[in-house]
Amino acid sequence: TNKDNDLKLETFSIDRDKKMIVPFIKDAISERNNTINILASPWSPPSWMKTNNEMNNGGKLKNNCRKSWANYYCRYIEEYEKEGIPIWGISIQNEPEAKQIWDSCLYSAEEERDFIRDYLGPTLYKNNLKDKNIVIWDHNRDLMLDRARTILNDPNASKYVWGTGFHWYNGDHFENVQKVHDEFPEKKLIFTEGTQEGGPHIDSWKLGERYARSIINDLSRWTVAWLDWNLILDSEGGPNHVNNFCSAPIIIKDDEILYQSSYYYIGHFARYIKTGDQIIYSKIDKNNLLVLSSLNSSGKISTIVMNENNHNVEFNLNSKGTEYSLSAPPHSIITIIT
Repeated sequence: TNKDNDLKLETFSIDRDKKMIVPFIKDAISERNNTINILASPWSPPSWMKTNNEMNNGGKLKNNCRKSWANYYCRYIEEYEKEGIPIWGISIQNEPEAKQIWDSCLYSAEEERDFIRDYLGPTLYKNNLKDKNIVIWDHNRDLMLDRARTILNDPNASKYVWGTGFHWYNGDHFENVQKVHDEFPEKKLIFTEGTQEGGPHIDSWKLGERYARSIINDLSRWTVAWLDWNLILDSEGGPNHVNNFCSAPIIIKDDEILYQSSYYYIGHFARYIKTGDQIIYSKIDKNNLLVLSSLNSSGKISTIVMNENNHNVEFNLNSKGTEYSLSAPPHSIITIIT
């Protein structure tokens, strides 16, 4: 909305999105020739809905705007679906504990819980959108357990929640992913954002290894989906309106396409673990390798092995009663299908 205090959302519009975002998504859907599950994550309500009267620098959602903000989600979903773009789910707020110089909005765990329970959940149901998946937290792993407990231990909030989303920016904290699953096994886990900060990191091999290490550890702890942040950036790591330059699997430099190590590392998961496949338990005797196995509907097992060491690692793979003697070169990732 572009009009101040438009509580009835009379000026709501996605016209700006129709210039580039909507065509881009439609192209992706047609190129894939398949469904793309789209998670919509707000970075800030409109400035007039916030206590600091601006979209940047944190601030909070005004109490008298909570109903309008819940209606805003519904209008957004409906307008996108009119364009032929189905929305799979929504998070409440991107990084609700980060006061950023860019678009941001702060929610305590209790505020997020109450907004879902009293406003967003009932509003989605009232608008026949109860099939839209609500993702909570959408921030780093370090505090995900506390946030999940506050929201999911309230049955009237929890009933609307699909699962917990998390990011990777302040340390691995993989144990917290497992703990959220153990305490709330009926709820899902989704990695909602990760990017390499601080510029494009062109030709960095550690970039790909960071992705694979995270994907292997998250998926082996019940995470059901994993989202990269930034498909394509320029050689500066932008464009970005506040110089928050990052890396991406694909960098464009002077009309040249540069595929980064992350592109190929992510490919081992994206190509061999498809929607509907199951992650299966795999045990490794060597603690200097990382491993993840999945089972597809035709009974094939894909085992992804990553060696982050500077030396070759010999290993034996036992699968379906057969043993294979294999070797992982230094700084490699390999996928074995059995």
